[in-house]
Amino acid sequence: MKKRIISLLLTLIVLLSLVSCGAEGGDMWQEGVWDKNEALAPGETPDGILEEDPTGDGHIDPTDPHYGKFMENKFVNTAEENVSTFAADVDTASFAYFRKLVEQGYSFKELKATAGGSIRTEEMINYFDYGYKNPADGELFSTAMQIAPCPWNEEAKLLILGLQAKKLETAAKNNLVFLIDVSGSMGSADKLELLKKAFTHLTDKLGEDDVVSIVTYSGEERVVLEGCSGAKKDMIINAVNALTANGVTNGEAGLVKAYQIAEKYYINDGNNRIIMASDGDLNVGISSPEELEEFVEEKKKSGVFLSVLGFGTGNYKDAKMETIADRGNGVYYYIDGETEAEKVFGEDIFSTLYTVAKDVKLQLTFNTETISAYRLVGYENRLLDKEDFLDDTKDAGELGAGHSLTVCYEIVLTERAMDTDEWMTLGVRYKAPDGDKSEGREYAFGKAHYTETPSPAFRFITAVAETSMLLHDSNYTKDISLEDVKATLDSLDLDGDFYKAQFASLVDTLIKNGNNIQ
Repeated sequence: MKKRIISLLLTLIVLLSLVSCGAEGGDMWQEGVWDKNEALAPGETPDGILEEDPTGDGHIDPTDPHYGKFMENKFVNTAEENVSTFAADVDTASFAYFRKLVEQGYSFKELKATAGGSIRTEEMINYFDYGYKNPADGELFSTAMQIAPCPWNEEAKLLILGLQAKKLETAAKNNLVFLIDVSGSMGSADKLELLKKAFTHLTDKLGEDDVVSIVTYSGEERVVLEGCSGAKKDMIINAVNALTANGVTNGEAGLVKAYQIAEKYYINDGNNRIIMASDGDLNVGISSPEELEEFVEEKKKSGVFLSVLGFGTGNYKDAKMETIADRGNGVYYYIDGETEAEKVFGEDIFSTLYTVAKDVKLQLTFNTETISAYRLVGYENRLLDKEDFLDDTKDAGELGAGHSLTVCYEIVLTERAMDTDEWMTLGVRYKAPDGDKSEGREYAFGKAHYTETPSPAFRFITAVAETSMLLHDSNYTKDISLEDVKATLDSLDLDGDFYKAQFASLVDTLIKNGNNIQ
């Protein structure tokens, strides 16, 4: 069985020269109606991932009692609590990580043992496009909802909610600082060399008003490129291609230096962002993970956001990568190959770089007369207290231009549900990218959104959710298998969507391996 290995790779310190160039859904989705808002204990937010190696021997044993078991959300009785609150999350790293491991030959059993906790259901689901409608003129979001029988729980219905952010008509100017790990562990083809290929897709999108800087860390931080116009594409590419992986991961003040440069070239009304690229060993010169998170959370107040690109396996530390992006008002991507590099820096470039709303919170209030119980599927490490919804000091998630967000709930209807139109209310609160005060919208959903014949998008989402839950040994998928997932996917026409067809192929691969998936 393959196991993740956490180790320190020691080599020589790289010397890099300083370069300064000057700063010259388907048709059955129904929109919400705007009508003018046993569970975890309040405030308890499990990380939903395996903890770091407690023994220090570099080997992860998922059966070790020191490791945290994935804690999935449980059913909540609405008579006890009818409000569910959580922060938006549009990260997609889990699917790319899942894809990489399947393509490397991992069996389902190995996936469960080594990566199950790093496969977050919401990130799997949010990787794909479901055809949600663009927002109406003057609106930041559009909503869509469909409710249908739950395929893995005959006692419940499945509610799928979609939120679509507006797209940008014109791109803002970019001030980008790339903080790149060039330690010895980054030397493989799926790390630094892949990052270099990713940069070619990014530079194609840059204009003369954009500013690019590059800081590396390995033993010490080095400024490789500072304040370079995006028009100087060859200079940017050459600077990146000259990077070599060689040295100890001891970044001194790499992140501090990156923020200093980002603030130096700050663009008013622009996109000011640090993009950290690493294999997960985020030793960037701040003494503890807690101090690192506090530093990043404080720095985002300057208007400089932080996104994270993850590469490779082995010593990969998924939890750290996700947390640092969350704290920095950024997005977390895992780059598993050239296809994903092209997607993130090509197709998804606007949603990757341009935040349209920050501290986005969602709150569903269920009508106790129609809904007797509910269970949020995924978002385990994004749960909020219901009081946090109106608290503008509480950090939440970010949405980029054109980003979509998909949420699933299992709900149990009362006998009166079909006699009542109003089932629940959705509240959404958010701040402008440069704002401190939140504003909100409220939408009503109910019986009109129920159907016995769910759309293809709905059924695809259930297949993805089931796969993720199976990886977690979910208590709610005891009667289904990967073969059931395959049957759902086989019933759909996925030929027109490369990524959905790819997911179906990955499920086929796991089944054809013939490994025990129990």
